[in-house]
Amino acid sequence: MNGRHYGFAAWAIPHLKSIFALAVLATPLALSACSGKEELDELALNDTPAEVLFNEGLALRAQGKFRDSTTKFEELDKLYPYSEYSKKSLVNLAYLNYTRGKYTETVTTANRFVTLYPGDEDSAYMLYLVGQSYYHQMPDITRDQATTERAASAFSELIQRFPESEYVPDAERKLLIVQDQLGGKEMQVGRFYLKKRNYVAGINRFKTVVTSYQTTRHVEEALFRLTEAYYALGVISEAQTAAAVLGHNFPDTQWYKDAYSLLNKGGYSPSEDSGSWISRAFKGIKL
Repeated sequence: MNGRHYGFAAWAIPHLKSIFALAVLATPLALSACSGKEELDELALNDTPAEVLFNEGLALRAQGKFRDSTTKFEELDKLYPYSEYSKKSLVNLAYLNYTRGKYTETVTTANRFVTLYPGDEDSAYMLYLVGQSYYHQMPDITRDQATTERAASAFSELIQRFPESEYVPDAERKLLIVQDQLGGKEMQVGRFYLKKRNYVAGINRFKTVVTSYQTTRHVEEALFRLTEAYYALGVISEAQTAAAVLGHNFPDTQWYKDAYSLLNKGGYSPSEDSGSWISRAFKGIKL
């Protein structure tokens, strides 16, 4: 029987199937759009004063109902953006998200507050929460340290911009821990390069420790590794300087004894070149 007697050509069947499939896909999108519109309409019809919403949020927070409190403050922020109560809501939202372990949301909210109100006294607290959020997510030393670097950046900004803040002492303590981890990562990579006899790459890593993390526990080993790497390259003056600086600052350590022994085997001894970058890095630094 010829296909035309069915009222549509046979070639049209796949086309109709495609149209049907698109219609099915469009249905949830339409429902989603309706849902979003209903949410907007509901917000538009909500004429609850900002002060009332804020107090309700505080009450829920006091009752330990953090999720409901978060919802209330989010509602206030949407209804009354850039208002004084919205500003206060952002502080509460950052705190609530941090308390609930929602670090990504904490960072987003806190950074938004700092952007909108850079000079506000609560910006110090917001920077502190950003630093804390990253601090609690720091990975182990074998992994990428981008999160650790963000923690360092937030704590450093807090200390620099708000030196009198009550959050500074703890931020300074945390920053020391953060810097120690960053220095440790540089050492790990530097040791890897030494094992591969890629001495220049290793030196660059140890140089970072000596110049950027010289108050951490890693600086002693870094100076020894510089002695080791420069000696392997035949750059004796720098090897002697690294050993001399190590001996001057850490005379009783095994690292210095090992550096001295290494040079002594070649007939050399620690001798500081004041023009070396190593010497300049330690000028005025009290370890």
